[in-house]
Formats: sequence, C-alpha cells, structure tokens
Amino acid sequence: MKRVKNFLFLLVAAPVVAFASGPSVHLDKAPVNLSDHESLQRGARTFVNYCLNCHSASSMRYIRLQDIGLTEDQIKENLMFAAEKPGELMKVGMTKADGAAWFGATPPDLSVIARSRSADWLYTYLRGFYRDDTRPTGWNNTVFDKVGMPHVLWNLQGEQVPVYKKEGEHQVIERLALAKPGSVSLAEYDAIVGDLVNYLVWMGEPAQVQRKQLGVIVLIFLAVFFVVAYYLKKEFWKDVH
Repeated sequence: MKRVKNFLFLLVAAPVVAFASGPSVHLDKAPVNLSDHESLQRGARTFVNYCLNCHSASSMRYIRLQDIGLTEDQIKENLMFAAEKPGELMKVGMTKADGAAWFGATPPDLSVIARSRSADWLYTYLRGFYRDDTRPTGWNNTVFDKVGMPHVLWNLQGEQVPVYKKEGEHQVIERLALAKPGSVSLAEYDAIVGDLVNYLVWMGEPAQVQRKQLGVIVLIFLAVFFVVAYYLKKEFWKDVH
C-alpha cells in the first residue's frame, strides 16, 4: 500500500518537477493600458493588417471596436478587409487544413491569446524573432523555440541574429543583434508591438475596464451599507440588553 501511495505521489508531482526543471525565459513587461484608446486603435490597425491574414478572432465582432472610440464608418473604411458587415466576426478565409499544410500547425485563434499566454509573453515573443536558416520559414524565436510562425513584422523590425555565449559545454543565446534594419527604429517597433499587445489584452475581455469600475462601485456601496447596517443593528438591539 505504501508503494502505491509513493507511486501516486510521484505521478502527480512529475509534471511539476518537469516544469520547474525546464529552461526559464525572461519576459519583458508589456506596456498595457486599457484606458488608452489611441493605443488600442493603433493596435487594432496592426492586428487587422498583419495578424488577421492567418489568425482569426472568432469571438470578436468588428462592431465592438466602437468601444475603443472608433465610429462605424471608420471601422468599415479602415479595418474591414475580410467582411462586409460590422456585426460579422473576425474570421479568415484560410482553412485549418491549409494552415496545417503551410505552417505545420493550424494558426491559433487569437480571441483570448493574451489570457492564455499573458501580455508579457506576447510582448517578448513578438520582439524575439531572429534569423535561423535551419528552420523552414527561416525564422526562430527566443521565447518559442522552433516556432512554426514566420516573422510577419520583419519589414518593420528588420532582421535580428543571435549573439551566443558559452554556459558550461553549451552555447546559449545571450542577446539578439540587429543585422538588417527595418522600416522603423527598434524603439518605434517596440511601441508598435506594445500597442498590438495592448489591443490583444483588450480583445480578450473588452468589458474588463467596465467590470473593474463596477467592482469598485460595488465595494464602495458595500462599505457604506455596512456602516448603515451596523448602526441600524445597534439601534434595533439596544433595548434587548
């Protein structure tokens, strides 16, 4: 019986041990500000132009972009390239079979990618692509090793190459160096990625700001009501004792 218990404990603990022993990746802090509508609008533009070609956002409707300060006409004229009506979902024409054939795996839906991966992970990932001739796409990533996704923003960022250092008997990437500049500076590229990640966080829960504001209002109400209820209770029970 004791052996069975020990076996069950090791079986449960094994994934935890494996995770803890895996290589850790430093994640940079993403500049998320869901109250910055201008940043969200810029992020939405980048998302539609660069991400929505392969990745869908099937839980998001174009019309919801009105929540970040865009008018229906602005949405139609500037952001709707794969739909006819603002009420349509953000879907792509590429099928799952085509995605698997072209990239080795179907590009994931990005509706809640920021909630599943975290904003910091996305921010670091989108800035961590580097040239790797051993990969089918010619690109690799410091956060997602052997990633199947090509660097779709390379014309903005440029081409980075890894600079290695020796740790024990292994060569590891110390940093990335810019080998070929893109159309914008690295600081401008970081700002573009920051806006994109900001939008992805908002898209994962568009009502997040309102939910938090409502939560604060409810807590204030409960605090005030507690004081009223306390003194009302004292008034009711003052003659009992």
